[in-house]
Amino acid sequence: MASKTLIMHAKALHSAAAPALAPTDGFAGAAASLVGRDLCSIADLSVNETAAIMQLSHAVKQHPEAYRHALDAKQMVMFFEKASLRTRLTFEAAINTLGGNAIFVDQTQSPLGERESLSDMSRNVERWMDVLVLRTYAHDTITEMAAYARVPVINALSDYEHPCQALSDFFTLEERFGSVRGLKFAYVGDGNNVCHSLLLTAAQLGVHCTIATPKGYSPKLDVVAQAIEIAETTGGSIALTHDPLKAVEGADAVYTDVCTSMGSEHEATRRAPIFAPYQVNRALMDHAAANAAFMHCLPAHRNAEVTDEILDGPQSVVFDQAENRMHMQKAILLMLLGGATRDAVSS
Repeated sequence: MASKTLIMHAKALHSAAAPALAPTDGFAGAAASLVGRDLCSIADLSVNETAAIMQLSHAVKQHPEAYRHALDAKQMVMFFEKASLRTRLTFEAAINTLGGNAIFVDQTQSPLGERESLSDMSRNVERWMDVLVLRTYAHDTITEMAAYARVPVINALSDYEHPCQALSDFFTLEERFGSVRGLKFAYVGDGNNVCHSLLLTAAQLGVHCTIATPKGYSPKLDVVAQAIEIAETTGGSIALTHDPLKAVEGADAVYTDVCTSMGSEHEATRRAPIFAPYQVNRALMDHAAANAAFMHCLPAHRNAEVTDEILDGPQSVVFDQAENRMHMQKAILLMLLGGATRDAVSS
């Protein structure tokens, strides 16, 4: 296995510029800037906006009673082309406990845009609904609906990104460590949609992020380039390697995901031996910091990308991550629908 680690710098890659900072008046300015916006990608957010969403997620978890009627009568529709447990239930619980209502449309047998054009669909749904939540294969489905719909569109997973997951993951790390600025974060496995969103979120929060993947399975270079540019403004860093031991050395958090994502199940047999050296097991975790957290977005393939010993062990925070999806979804909905207040947030 190659052991070379690639530390990437912005001028080495061509990419879009990092997001501009939100207004300087802190939480209130960031909250105002997010009303009516879409969340298709972490890159849609400024550094200040991400910080404000994180701040609000802590508030809604600590003081849920302060937000019970914040989204009264708001209507949320969820169109899901992929199966879901955590994403569906946490979004439904989130808006229901904020006073709104959730409507679920199963698209697993009929992909979005097949029966009716995405533009026509968006222009209909915006007349009835206050927010659209999409879980799709093609990322273009989400961005196209966002372009046509006059109400917020939220990416609840595409083949390119999983922004709500990454935000809730770093919320979980803030609970464990306090500020995550300067934290050493290691991701081991496939450079997939979750990896992309983790890269961008880590960069926005000033985290030192190392990604270890097999050759040919690295994250997309445009995402890496965006993350590097953002990290240069926040004091974080981005590193890519093919050596999982190097990635995990001294890490405060070790994250993995399935080796074969939904829609690529036909590749499972071919991928299994390629990803075997990247399994998170006791030998690998012993290279991390003594108090390192183990993370996984779930569902996990037990004893494939992670052993039972680690997944069920004392370092695992996977079920905290799952719980926090609900609190983060609340914060996102509050921000985009104008329900965020200072009531429980210290500025």
